[in-house]
Amino acid sequence: MGNASSMLTQYDIEEVQEHCNNLFTQHEIVSLYKRFCQLDRNAKGFISADEFLSVPEFAMNPLSQRLLTMVDGLNFKDFVAVLSAFSAKATASQKIGVIFKVYDRDGKGNVTFSDIIEVLKDLTGPFMSDKQREEVLCQLLQESGYTRESSLLLDDFIQVHLFVESSYLTLAHCLNFCTFE
Repeated sequence: MGNASSMLTQYDIEEVQEHCNNLFTQHEIVSLYKRFCQLDRNAKGFISADEFLSVPEFAMNPLSQRLLTMVDGLNFKDFVAVLSAFSAKATASQKIGVIFKVYDRDGKGNVTFSDIIEVLKDLTGPFMSDKQREEVLCQLLQESGYTRESSLLLDDFIQVHLFVESSYLTLAHCLNFCTFE
């Protein structure tokens, strides 16, 4: 399993389906396999960073360099597992878990103020100053019960996200607290 010259067996499909917690149907897994084989141009059984960057939507993503650390060298089974977080059937916690990994660049299982600031820089570019980013993040953390010194574990990160969602706190709302130059 994993290169363009091989075909998926029913056993392979069921194994991948189980590996991704049944978030994809068997038909969807076959479709994903076809896409995987298209990306795996050299039929190595895994997708390299360069192959991921050949997808225009991926290459244009402001977080593509961060995402590459998560996806470089994925075999088909792990490729599907990563994509499963983007399935309509995935839970909010599963989706937030993938987002957490984007923020947790060093893979130590926690996200710091500076980790979040770096992602905000990637996302906002020159449209926000460093001061504005810090003010927005401090306000968000304060309103959700954390400080800039907090080191967020996955459960904390989920709580912050749920707080934001439940209080209708959006980036636009946070921007009202910023002093614009």
